Amino acid sequence: MKKRVVVTGMGAVTPLGNDVKSFWDGIRAGKVGIGQITRFDTTDFKAKLAAEVKDFVAKDRMDFKSAKRMELFSQYGVAAALEALEDAGIDMKKEDPFRVGVIVGSGIGSLQSMEREEQRLLEKGPSRVDPLLVPKMITNMAAGNISIITGARGKCTNVVTACASGTNSIGDAYRAIQYGDADVMLAGGTEGSVCPIGVAGFTSLTALSTCEDPMCASIPFDKDRSGFVMGEGAGVVILEELEHARSRGAKILAEVVGYGATADAHHITSPIEDGSGAARAMEDAMKEAGITPDQVEYINAHGTSTYYNDLFETKAIKIAFGEAAEKVKINSTKSMIGHLLGAAGGVEFIVCVKSILDGFIHQTVGTRETEEEMNLDYVIGAPVEQDINYAMTNSLGFGGHNATLLIKKYQE
Repeated sequence: MKKRVVVTGMGAVTPLGNDVKSFWDGIRAGKVGIGQITRFDTTDFKAKLAAEVKDFVAKDRMDFKSAKRMELFSQYGVAAALEALEDAGIDMKKEDPFRVGVIVGSGIGSLQSMEREEQRLLEKGPSRVDPLLVPKMITNMAAGNISIITGARGKCTNVVTACASGTNSIGDAYRAIQYGDADVMLAGGTEGSVCPIGVAGFTSLTALSTCEDPMCASIPFDKDRSGFVMGEGAGVVILEELEHARSRGAKILAEVVGYGATADAHHITSPIEDGSGAARAMEDAMKEAGITPDQVEYINAHGTSTYYNDLFETKAIKIAFGEAAEKVKINSTKSMIGHLLGAAGGVEFIVCVKSILDGFIHQTVGTRETEEEMNLDYVIGAPVEQDINYAMTNSLGFGGHNATLLIKKYQE
């Protein structure tokens, strides 16, 4: 029999705050963490806004020497992981380290290190390139650094599925515990790519909003949406086998009960038009949980504020939920913190858990008016307070990756 998997700790670094409490306080207050890009001069850039992490000091969250050997995405991931471990109350000295694993994904890794060392190569020659370029840059280093710093010696991998990386990572960690590969998993996503080549690349793809008003730039499901706003940060959670959590008297925040992952097999950037791939991921998650669509009260949508994503995700929800699609509450956290790319799924999973705990569904901030085909309840204008037993989170990634997680209010 598959084992039950619960959530016992959470950690976050976000544009609204560098821990779960400050992040969730910002969400509840309807704050927007989007602003003018401060990391570089945007004079020649069409996109001027990003959702940057503010006031993050790596040496305050981890060993200074270790931090110097990490790029931002790894620093964010380690900081979130350490917070999650502390929140869970796990003492690694009392754990079998080979039963504690890490699956933390990043969609990109470090573009900054590539920018920096390419410039050094051109100006000073190949012998001057940083010898740590590769281990700083590659996407698995967030998971590797988390393992090194925490002492977790079990399964340690990372999932790279673009903007679905965080959700797939949590899903794979869930499976690892279900089938007995681990007792505890640190899982989620991290990203830190607000830099010239990152912004220029997404702009050339016409994926980014060029709006210069932070309150109107990321407006998922709105008829005037024009692209996403690049964000950064990390979301890491502690997943734990239920009996293991009970045996140590852990506080249990929620239970993971379903996971669906599919491919569109359609296009490198656009979701399939009929929404069938994302719909199947949602259907598979509900099937595993043994529930019907009318039992899901809340969906945290991928909701990027791009034309095709929001339209096709709406179609997917209608396929998966049928008549129940008209009743389910849907929102997009990206309206407040932009698109955290590979970290989005981790942070949005945390939003689902907090929503269940508080009975609070945040509004899709900035969104005012939708289109004819997008006629679902996107929680526009004000948040909703209601009891939530089941929450769903969706992530869609370039390459046609679809991932869905289903989270349940914990009951004995």
